[in-house]
Amino acid sequence: MRALSLALILAGAIFAADKKWDLTPAQIDDIIQKFSAKESAFAKARDNYTYRQTARIQEADENGAPGGKWEEVTDVTFTPSGERTEHVVRAPVATLRLIVMDPGDIEDMRHTQPFVLTTEELPNYWVRYLGHQQVDEIGCYVFAVKPKKMEPNKRYFSGEVWVDDQDLQIVKSYGRGVGLQKRGEDHQYPKFETYREQIDGKYWFPTYTIANDTLHFKDNDVRIKQTIRYEDYKQFKSDVKITYGDEADTKKDEKKKQ
Repeated sequence: MRALSLALILAGAIFAADKKWDLTPAQIDDIIQKFSAKESAFAKARDNYTYRQTARIQEADENGAPGGKWEEVTDVTFTPSGERTEHVVRAPVATLRLIVMDPGDIEDMRHTQPFVLTTEELPNYWVRYLGHQQVDEIGCYVFAVKPKKMEPNKRYFSGEVWVDDQDLQIVKSYGRGVGLQKRGEDHQYPKFETYREQIDGKYWFPTYTIANDTLHFKDNDVRIKQTIRYEDYKQFKSDVKITYGDEADTKKDEKKKQ
């Protein structure tokens, strides 16, 4: 009887913990608005950082035999006048023979895989609350994200994002890049997982993307493994001051008094 009682108590505690994250529609909408605002602030702050991006793709045939490779190392830097630039520092000759890199692949590596859901981009997406999970001891709200409508020549993210329940920033995303294809085209894109880490104790920056997926083309299947590392973040310059909630309201009141 004691063992049964303990089991019931534990089950009740787990149930209560789960119920804690059964949010109302108003609470969910408030979280979405707040984390997209923080993502906008992060995107602006990231424009003041330099970093190195190392991207690699390894292909394999249907039997798993290794095929060709593709690699590119790029430094994101600033000119003396402050203009943000991308400089390719290493790009060995590609030996891919089963797939061909297309503009969608490049766009995904630059923007879709290090996905940022800003306030400006939010109207383009359906965002649905899935629940609460732990990611490496970080409590996270989990949201399903998919585009409402796709425009020609534009790439979108479709998948799930994990949002830190304290900082309200994306710490992990899982999905794939999607977009419209012209009739007769056969472009396939892998599912990927991107992780972020906190840089300078304030922002969650993308640091690692991995894709290990089979691309199902009309004529054959190709296994690929893709990795991207975003390293050596350094702040170039920043006049960005980020304020939220009560702090922002206080500053507004001070300006009015002046």
